[in-house]
Amino acid sequence: MGEDQRTARRWIDEVTFIEVKVVRLYEPLEGSDHPYKYSLALVVAGKYVLCYDNERGKGDHKHEGDVESTYAFTTLNQLFSDFKVDVARVLNNG
Repeated sequence: MGEDQRTARRWIDEVTFIEVKVVRLYEPLEGSDHPYKYSLALVVAGKYVLCYDNERGKGDHKHEGDVESTYAFTTLNQLFSDFKVDVARVLNNG
């Protein structure tokens, strides 16, 4: 699928974790302008409560609960930063 793939999972507590998957592709997915396939997810008690990802034909977007919105990808660093801010907000409001 791609040249380089990274996956990491970090547990926050007994039922909450963050999972990050990033694959560097040979060419961008349809709908994206960058060479990455990614999924950054916050999972609580087995339920995805926040997820940034991109899909072929759908492009970059994020899910928060049942709401899906577009995401303006600029760089991987900005993606991680935006996700981190949303994770903190969701966990502090939950």
